[in-house]
Amino acid sequence: MSEKNEKAVGSMKGSVPERRDYGQELKQIIKSGAAPEAIREKLEDYHENDIASVLDDLTREERARLYRILGNEQTSEIFSYLEDEDAIEFLDEVGAQNAAEILKSMDADDAVDILDEMEAEQASRLVGMMDEESRHDIDLIQSYRDDEIGSRMTTNFIRIARGLSVTEAMRELVTQAAEHDNISTIYVEDGDGGFYGAIDLKDLIIARKFTPLEDLIINSYPFVYAKETIDSCIEDLKDYSEDSIPVLDNARRILGVITSQDIVEVVDEEMGEDYAKLAGLTAEEDLNEPLVESIKKRLPWMLVLLVLGLGVSAVVGVFEKVVAQLTIVICFQSLILDMAGNAGTQSLAVTIRVLMDENLEGRRKLQLVLKEMRVGAANGLLLGTVSFLCIGFYILLTKGQTAGFSFAVSGCIGFALLLAMCISSVTGTVIPIFFHKIKVDPAVASGPLITTVNDLVAVVTYYGLTWLLLINLSGFGGK
Repeated sequence: MSEKNEKAVGSMKGSVPERRDYGQELKQIIKSGAAPEAIREKLEDYHENDIASVLDDLTREERARLYRILGNEQTSEIFSYLEDEDAIEFLDEVGAQNAAEILKSMDADDAVDILDEMEAEQASRLVGMMDEESRHDIDLIQSYRDDEIGSRMTTNFIRIARGLSVTEAMRELVTQAAEHDNISTIYVEDGDGGFYGAIDLKDLIIARKFTPLEDLIINSYPFVYAKETIDSCIEDLKDYSEDSIPVLDNARRILGVITSQDIVEVVDEEMGEDYAKLAGLTAEEDLNEPLVESIKKRLPWMLVLLVLGLGVSAVVGVFEKVVAQLTIVICFQSLILDMAGNAGTQSLAVTIRVLMDENLEGRRKLQLVLKEMRVGAANGLLLGTVSFLCIGFYILLTKGQTAGFSFAVSGCIGFALLLAMCISSVTGTVIPIFFHKIKVDPAVASGPLITTVNDLVAVVTYYGLTWLLLINLSGFGGK
């Protein structure tokens, strides 16, 4: 290899160049004591999210000066990137009038997120200080339940009437862009105010002024109804990959739009909720949540699992005579229980992901059950074979038992592992399908629940086979 090529390869293998520390730069600018105009000009080169990330590192006086320099409108853009609790804390610093102005300048959906976390009296006071249009947008979004897609829409979008010329549409776009910056897609209404279609901004820009506007309109543009649940439409929203999708009322009038950023946030929240449920929680927790609230979220499932755990213990008690006659089998109980639980949890995760498709047919559900059963059986066969060999030699070499006894026990364990993993894969699939069928969120068939059910399956399988194969048929009782 030439020296030049060696250097090139060495460069490729080197570490990634360090990024600029925007946070440190911003703190230096804000704390510099320079003239307001100079600070404002420098801050224009930075993203609002980066500015939001350093607010907590500033003193209250430094934040107050920053708010004055930027003004309420630009401050609102920064506050849109804050966690709701942090936004409320910083809003308390600016006074009620400025807080109302900042919230008014935000997208209505961002303002609603913050208002919903405030004390009701404080939120009502701030909303009362806003203009009628802002109050209407906030009231509209708050009128929908948290699980309805209308609660996640924004009223920041451009709408024009059908029948305009290209020149008139461009003029209307420029006029509305002063208030609404979500301009990548322009929505068209028919004469009755109903949703007619959408125009891509690029198509409008490059169109000749004599081009009929009708030629630019996409009449089959996707949309959702405001009353649709998030669970029922989130997959469709993800599939379209558009910058924004209109939200309509039942009369097909456009109320707002769901932006790509909204979709990312909704998906993130839905994944967080499902993850919480898979962990056996009634809702997602955060780091600063009070102890009592965390206990309330965890305790209900723990009580259910306690009852199921007592059931598993009772079943183990039924096989007490089996353990007394063949004590060595108790050593490998945890192996069977753990592997059965793992197989069931894997099937549960796959099934919940598949069930997000609301149009899944019964035939496809049956195929899913059969597939998971085959996967469980195949994995069980492979792992059971490995267990047969490894445990057989382990008992033979360390316990001083005969080869016949050693491999009879390991064979029973391997067969129990195969059977338990196969059954657990089926239960991990059937249980969430059953919950889905009775209109209960399948994620409530959580990991702990499936694991406990599979413990019961594994115990019955393991000790049942031990009693049948080793004690009754092989006569190895008493060892």
